[in-house]
Amino acid sequence: MPSTSSSLKQFDNLPPGLLDIPVEALHTLVPEPALFHLPGKRPETLFVSVLLHGNESTGFLAVQQLLQKYREQSLPRGLTLFFGNTQAARHNLRRLDGQPDFNRIWPGTGLPASAETAWAAQICQVMRRRGVFASVDVHNNTGRNPHYACINKLEPEFLHLGALFGRLLVYFTQPKGIQSGAFAEFCPAVTLECGRPGQPYGTEHAFEFLDSCLHLREFPAHPLARQDVDIFHTVAQVCIAEDASFSFTEAGADLLLDSGLERLNFTEIAAGTVFGCTAAARLPVVVKDNAGLPVTERFFAIRDGQLTLQRPTMPSMLTLDERVIRQDCLCYLMERLAPDAERL
Repeated sequence: MPSTSSSLKQFDNLPPGLLDIPVEALHTLVPEPALFHLPGKRPETLFVSVLLHGNESTGFLAVQQLLQKYREQSLPRGLTLFFGNTQAARHNLRRLDGQPDFNRIWPGTGLPASAETAWAAQICQVMRRRGVFASVDVHNNTGRNPHYACINKLEPEFLHLGALFGRLLVYFTQPKGIQSGAFAEFCPAVTLECGRPGQPYGTEHAFEFLDSCLHLREFPAHPLARQDVDIFHTVAQVCIAEDASFSFTEAGADLLLDSGLERLNFTEIAAGTVFGCTAAARLPVVVKDNAGLPVTERFFAIRDGQLTLQRPTMPSMLTLDERVIRQDCLCYLMERLAPDAERL
């Protein structure tokens, strides 16, 4: 595995060829995580991070399209680009074996200190000093999901930024150590979930959002009208138990998952919904709430050899990619956010 320096690389110019290079070859130009600071007409910088997960290419393709548009003209505002795990992108993987998840290493993380946590902290320090108008982290899903924006605070600027992408918003406070959560401490920040990689609409949607952010002079002072958005709150994370085997095809696994699970993403499902079959004596999944406390029995039970949901909920991030499930999680569980007032 290529080594990663703890010293942050920063540049004031883009490397020749960046606008046309395929994502799997980007490592030849940007071999390790790096910042690129580009000037614009307004000094407050838009920060854009892409490829924190190497198999999520939409953000990079959208940035290429954005840079192509402004190839012969000035950017409307300063733009700082961060290219993350280019070595994993070389192999179309979320991360390489032995690497931490590049979206779990930011200030606030529970991971041990490493070269990756060091440069992530440096990025936050650099961008605090430079002044950031907004932060955008672009991702893809491996499962079937709609496009949506994630925010870590319910303040008006965050809500307006998320609503610029679409009416479907997800508010979450776990997991810790994510890029948008770290930047949310000093600027409006959003994570864009742009569907599966390789879909032209995802690239176009992300490009249009980034271009709109470059032109946005300020965030509206008025609160966001509650009827303009659908907001869901992530309340739990579901992981496969470390000592449990799982599969979508192998009947001998501790948990044989339903091969149609991903169709449940962003669907409000009822108690009694079956996630899979198991012959295990104890639950093969672990569910933790936003405080990191185990709440498995609150959400799941084994009934007649089936892993069964105990209460109504809405899952997201369900995928059929077994490697991603083991590296990250099976899914998140959400509830519709009930507003305390007519306006947010």
